[in-house]
Amino acid sequence: MANIKSQIKRNRQNEKRRVANKTVRSELRTRVKNALAAADEGAENLDAASSIAMKRIDKAANKGVIHKNAAARRKSRLAKRINAASAE
Repeated sequence: MANIKSQIKRNRQNEKRRVANKTVRSELRTRVKNALAAADEGAENLDAASSIAMKRIDKAANKGVIHKNAAARRKSRLAKRINAASAE
């Protein structure tokens, strides 16, 4: 446990950010999983699910939860999988 006042405060801030980032990351994973499931099933809500997933990826990147290049990579891979599933 830290004895220095500034480090105690820093620990509190880090914990707050960790919890906030965890919720964003969890939502991101859920939306991507829903989009992939919709693509595999050939569901009619594929466009909505994929756009929500892309939006969540962008939001996570803007908030700094994931790096912008990681967001671009995830969006690219998601689009590739959705296009491949819908082509079948």
